[in-house]
Amino acid sequence: MKSSVIRALIALVVGGALTLAAFLGAFFWAGVPDFGFVRTAQQTDSVRYQGPFVQDVDEARYLRNFVGYEADITADGTLTEGRITEASEDGVTLETDAGDVTIAAADFDSAQVHGSTYGRPDWGQKIFYFHVPVAEISFIVFGFAAFYSIRFIMTRRREYDTKARVSMEVTLLFVMFTMATGILWTRAAWGVWWMWEPRLTTYFIMTLLVIGYFVLRNAVEDEERRALYAAAFGILAFIDAPISFFITRLIPSNHPVIERGGLEPPMLATFIIAQIGMILLGYAIYQLRMGEVLLRDRIEHAKTLLER
Repeated sequence: MKSSVIRALIALVVGGALTLAAFLGAFFWAGVPDFGFVRTAQQTDSVRYQGPFVQDVDEARYLRNFVGYEADITADGTLTEGRITEASEDGVTLETDAGDVTIAAADFDSAQVHGSTYGRPDWGQKIFYFHVPVAEISFIVFGFAAFYSIRFIMTRRREYDTKARVSMEVTLLFVMFTMATGILWTRAAWGVWWMWEPRLTTYFIMTLLVIGYFVLRNAVEDEERRALYAAAFGILAFIDAPISFFITRLIPSNHPVIERGGLEPPMLATFIIAQIGMILLGYAIYQLRMGEVLLRDRIEHAKTLLER
């Protein structure tokens, strides 16, 4: 008992230090060369400089994303140069030296858009370093909860029910962290607080299932039946975890998928440090919570003996 608490405290300290290091790395090391200061008429803002670009556009409807930019548009074999002032599904309007020119979408052939882009710091990328590790831990701990639930059904030993319950408590904590950071990422990357796309929908269902586990436990008074029903529910609920994890690899989704070789060394190092830190924090939280539950059980057992 004492040694497990010491290990948990060591993991808590080291995990906290690594998470803090990842936080500092995300903002002061990973991607630092991409940042600078740009003075505007209103304020001086820290921004991510994306630089000049020339982008080929093959459908007129995409020009809605480039209103205000210079463009060379070819329609019916005729080239028109100017600044995009309006764009819709029906067509696009250019401001040229000769005046405004409207080009119908049906006549559109292709376009080249020219410009230089400035934007705010890539907060979505910064959130990524913490959102992904937290989500990974939620899946892993959920797996332990399902494993202990299976062990309880096989053996009917109370210790496995306790381990499954504590694992689900830790799962709920990391699920809430995942949802919170995910909503922030969605707002930063997509400009909305929520989107019903496959990954978000399946993970939201998983969140409801984890919450439902505790609702079920509180709804059943008999201790043995409560443990059995909770174990069965926990196993069934875990089915959604691999579905949520692999869904973006099986069907089209707006949610990004991590591929090998997609991170530069500073970014990869920060990401790995954050992952190790979250693993240690998850382990520490589980062990400390488990120690608390066992200590409380011993106190309750001692009270029972004294009352006899």
